[in-house]
This record gives sequence, C-alpha cells and structure tokens, in this order.
Amino acid sequence: MPAAPPPMARPAAPPAAPPVAAPAAAAPAVPPVAAPAAAGGTSAPGKRLTGPLRPVNPFMVQDPKQKARRLARALISDMLVYHPEKRQQGIRDGTLPQLFKDEIQKSWLEYTEQVGLELAQSTPFWTEALNEILGGGHKLF
Repeated sequence: MPAAPPPMARPAAPPAAPPVAAPAAAAPAVPPVAAPAAAGGTSAPGKRLTGPLRPVNPFMVQDPKQKARRLARALISDMLVYHPEKRQQGIRDGTLPQLFKDEIQKSWLEYTEQVGLELAQSTPFWTEALNEILGGGHKLF
C-alpha cells in the first residue's frame, strides 16, 4: 500500500510590517578634510587645523583652471560617446581633425562660453584633451 502523502503545512502568517520611522533630518554638510600634518596641518585634539584644505568632492573645486581642464575633457569625451565609429574611421584614415571639425567648433564655443576666451586661449587644456582623448594619445591637433 502506498505511503500517505505528508500533511500539508499551513502557510505562516505574513510578518508584521515594521513600524515606519519618521523621516530623518537632512544630514549636515560635510566639511572639507584637512590635509595631512606633513602639509602644515595638525591633527592634535583641541587644536585648530592649519594649512591647505582638500575639498571633499573634487568637482566642487572653485579653481578656474581645474574647472576649465575638467570641462575640456568632458566635452571631448562626449564626442567619443556620440561618434565612436566616426572616430575609428578618422584614426584609420588619418582624417580625424577634418571629420570632427563641426563637433570641435561647437564644443569650443561651449568651452569658451563657460570658462572665458582668455582662459581658454591661455591654457593648453583644450588641445591636450583633443590629443589625449579624441586622438588616442597622438598629437593630431
């Protein structure tokens, strides 16, 4: 005679929902991190930190040159994202500057509008980004 099937277990009651916590208060802004003691700072308790401070987020840096360099690299990187085949063709055929002429002009206008013409022309950031990112490390621009 076949064995009887095991008795069916009753489903457990669903667990009670945890109580809803009150929304947390907004977290206070994080202050900049102090530079190491070797750079002029001190970490002794109760003493005020001196020396240069390092920002928590490098994208919040207020230095115009760092902003210009970062913007140049971002604008050139966008060209790669939107036109990867065009870049491969330009590198393969040696026509990269001609193929990207319109995109480079459009991005240059955006760059100079945001950083100012004087800073754009007095720093090598734009050309460096073109050569390193678009040109793949080759001096094409």
